[in-house]
Amino acid sequence: MMQQQEEKHTFRASFKKVVRYDWITGNIGYFLFLAMLTVLYIANGHMADKAIRDISRTTREIKDLQFEYKTLKSELMYQTRESELVKSVEPSGLKISEIPPVHIKLETRKPKAN
Repeated sequence: MMQQQEEKHTFRASFKKVVRYDWITGNIGYFLFLAMLTVLYIANGHMADKAIRDISRTTREIKDLQFEYKTLKSELMYQTRESELVKSVEPSGLKISEIPPVHIKLETRKPKAN
């Protein structure tokens, strides 16, 4: 028991010798450097968290836009089918022609040799 008290006493005494006012003021630049590093470390952590949140938000928006694109593409494909086009233009009086189209062929003439 006595030995433990002596060890505590010697530790306190050696600690008090190291941590003195003149030692602290002599190393104030080092302490300020450590404080600056701590602030930079914390700021870096906050910026990383913000970047991760931005990436997650952007990924979610991309998925939503992809879903909307696929939905609109599907609706457009359905509306441009021939049967749907016929239904949509029927109120204006348009209908599919029963007469097949006429193909016009352009014949190219060869120049006459002189």
